[in-house]
Amino acid sequence: MRLKFCGITNKEDALNAVNLGVDALGFIFYSESSRSVSVEQVQEIIYYLPPFVTTVGVFVNHDIDEVNSTLDECKLDMAQLHGHESPEYCMKIKSRIIKAIHVADISDIEKIGGYQGLVSAILLDTKTESGYGGTGLAFDWGLALSAKDYDLPLILSGGLTVDNLSKASQLVNPHAMDVASGIEAFPGKKDYNKMKEFVSALK
Repeated sequence: MRLKFCGITNKEDALNAVNLGVDALGFIFYSESSRSVSVEQVQEIIYYLPPFVTTVGVFVNHDIDEVNSTLDECKLDMAQLHGHESPEYCMKIKSRIIKAIHVADISDIEKIGGYQGLVSAILLDTKTESGYGGTGLAFDWGLALSAKDYDLPLILSGGLTVDNLSKASQLVNPHAMDVASGIEAFPGKKDYNKMKEFVSALK
């Protein structure tokens, strides 16, 4: 199972994650996030990364041109679209795409069909009134099983911690796990011991 650590804001956390064997790093360009980063910050971090680590830019309802320019300037591998981006929007993005779906009930899962053939994976996160992710809240993982009917790689996110990782893995068996708040000392700064425990628990 693949593993992505999201909300990376500094070189130390990035390299610690990579050295622990994490497959992908997520960089959040949404200015209202407490884990927001600039193009310059990400350029510096990526410069120090070894080969074969997937880098993902996380965007929330951004202007399409801004997404494409950021992908290019930072040499990012993928875009993760975490807002209300439409299938038509996705067609204009110049990289592979992870489309986040915020889940409260089965009607949210049914939105996946519109993105088939346009995105490389679907990420399921918890729908809340307070934001677009990183809330530390989980949704009903039973709903995630219905998402497998759409034959797209499934990434599970939302409230994952060392304590519930095994349950999530056994119930959903997703292609990948995506965690941010569950491995933090505080928003924007990872806790090395929590990162290490998370990787160990997944293995």
